[in-house]
Amino acid sequence: MRETAQRPTHPRSPRRRRIPALTAAALSAACLAGALVGPAQAQAAKSEREPRSGTAIAAPAAFNHPGVLVGSSQLDFIRGKVQAGAAPWKGAYDQMTASKYGSLSYAPKPRAVVECGPYSDPNYGCTDERQDAIAAYTHALAWYVTRDDRYAKKAIEIMDAWSATIKDHTNSNAPLQTGWAGSVWPRAAEIIRYTYTGWPNVNRFATMLRSVYLPKVINGSNSNGNWELSMMEAAVGISVFLDDRASYDKAVARYLNRTQAYVYLESDGALPKTVPGSGLDTKDKIVNYWQGQSTFVTGLTQETCRDFTHTGYGISAISHVAETSRIQGEDLYPKVGERLRQALGFQSKYELGTAVPSWLCGGTVKRGLGPVTEVGFNAMHNRLGYPMDNTQKLTEQQRPAGTNSLFVAWETLTHADNTN
Repeated sequence: MRETAQRPTHPRSPRRRRIPALTAAALSAACLAGALVGPAQAQAAKSEREPRSGTAIAAPAAFNHPGVLVGSSQLDFIRGKVQAGAAPWKGAYDQMTASKYGSLSYAPKPRAVVECGPYSDPNYGCTDERQDAIAAYTHALAWYVTRDDRYAKKAIEIMDAWSATIKDHTNSNAPLQTGWAGSVWPRAAEIIRYTYTGWPNVNRFATMLRSVYLPKVINGSNSNGNWELSMMEAAVGISVFLDDRASYDKAVARYLNRTQAYVYLESDGALPKTVPGSGLDTKDKIVNYWQGQSTFVTGLTQETCRDFTHTGYGISAISHVAETSRIQGEDLYPKVGERLRQALGFQSKYELGTAVPSWLCGGTVKRGLGPVTEVGFNAMHNRLGYPMDNTQKLTEQQRPAGTNSLFVAWETLTHADNTN
């Protein structure tokens, strides 16, 4: 059963009449042969209650900590599985700790100004910053699993080095760079702050996130969609760490608008949705923005015809924000789950080697989706019960999922079959 089972195997011309979003999502769920119809699935079928520009999003009255991408019950699940030597978690943990990011001799390389041009050229601290953030997160996870305080102290050493040094991100890729590193720092910081005793410079780290990172990402970007999605992931995670409800609401509202403009569903109508203020007000502009793709089918993303690697960044950020929101008790999966599920299924199908039809990207796609499927697959298949055969096959083939050395790391360890 395919993630796009409600569609025919060949594309149809998009309808000009808009189908009510809730109805389309419900039909999508109903048409999945063998799909469960319990309360979880009924809730997921409401996934297309789309946001409107300016819609207020209520942050939780009190944030849950640790609560960025992984919460307390998930961390306990991971710890138990690794200690029991269970697959795939033990293998994923061993992979993580054997990597350069898990070395107790890891040495951070902070910079006062990180300068990143297009495709990180020039690269003055860009790679170092991203890798140091991943290393801090790696050591935070290792601390939680082992309770060996050497790991916690190493995570703190890395975070302290940067909070004592960095002042700014510059050049054209500064927003994206800030988004990537800013997505990972709060994951590490949340675990250490709320599960380890003794981080004297935690307030300095908070000031760094508030003054150096949040201003660069909170207002988003009209570049390719993966930029704004990564930036909103950073903004959401930082807001949780700072207990900043206003910034959380602002980031989530922008994320919801961007998500529906990033993944196409047939219910959107003849053309994909656009972000308010984007200037994409004609068909020609929209087709150009979608990499020249003029046939729109469910699960296609704005960057599918660019390459799967960048598409994977966008899909990953969608899943990460939704996962954080669920931990915070303000679950966004009912709003974005159908788009996430269909995007995963569509890209996974072609990543696995299915022949590319001539109407899609001129008959050629650039594969390389990356280790980005675990979080979304766990949420939509394991928690909500949707069949996702293509995504499941790809996810299991890629285990243990490692890191892309940007902002995705160790998600077989953290999210494989982790329904907590």
